[in-house]
Amino acid sequence: MTGPAEQHDAGQVDPAPIAVQLWSLHREAARDLPSVLERVAEIGYVAVETYDLYGNAPAAIRAVADGLGLRICSSHAPFPVGDRATAILDDYQELGVSTLAWSLEPEEFTSREAILRGAERINQASANAARRGMRIAYHNHFAEFRNAFDGEQAYDILLGALDPAVVVELDTYWVQTAGLEPGPVAAALGERLELIHIKDGPAQGMDDEMVPFGEGAVDLPRTVRANPAVRWNIVEMDRSRHDMYDLLRGCYDYLVGRGLAVGRRPVEGSATATKVRP
Repeated sequence: MTGPAEQHDAGQVDPAPIAVQLWSLHREAARDLPSVLERVAEIGYVAVETYDLYGNAPAAIRAVADGLGLRICSSHAPFPVGDRATAILDDYQELGVSTLAWSLEPEEFTSREAILRGAERINQASANAARRGMRIAYHNHFAEFRNAFDGEQAYDILLGALDPAVVVELDTYWVQTAGLEPGPVAAALGERLELIHIKDGPAQGMDDEMVPFGEGAVDLPRTVRANPAVRWNIVEMDRSRHDMYDLLRGCYDYLVGRGLAVGRRPVEGSATATKVRP
């Protein structure tokens, strides 16, 4: 994990490094995950956030990433609770990942009681992860922001019930889909917000086709600049009519070229240095 964004004397904040959530390439990864890592590294991404290992040994994938100079900033993995907890933690400890991100299901936001039960499960996952030197990040969809109980937003109920050790991965697109501006939501999360998912599209629903950055409904510059505590800018394109590698290259060029993220490949005319913080 890199450190928090650094403040310059001039008042500007260093942008966070750019990563890609590998769900964007899940079909390709299911066939050949090492080749996907090679293509992502070639584009210039600093890191990946894994979604699944597709039968590959964690140590083998770690070795491929290390050989490419590619970090694994975090992983999406089920909350390590119950009978599967040990196996989940074993795999991701072998992968060398310190942050595991996951979500509650939409039906867990149908009542305050359901939210609190979900929070108990997340807190148990956090305690289990902490014993391995790992931690949990909560990743949202949009039920968290559309539902409210007694005037309190479901997301606020959840965060209030979570152990402070649970950090936030904010999917900014689903915030927009819920009808809110993601920038102010991100800013209000303060230091608890460490990872953001960045995507663009019509912001209508879960089946949206993602579009090239700047062509959809999301105010990306405002969103990405909203909270200097963010440690990783993670691009995720759930589905698209575009070729996914071309789309991810365009996303990289958009963010790095506008000084919104730091990458490994220079972009012509970029105002952002490509030196990544250690």
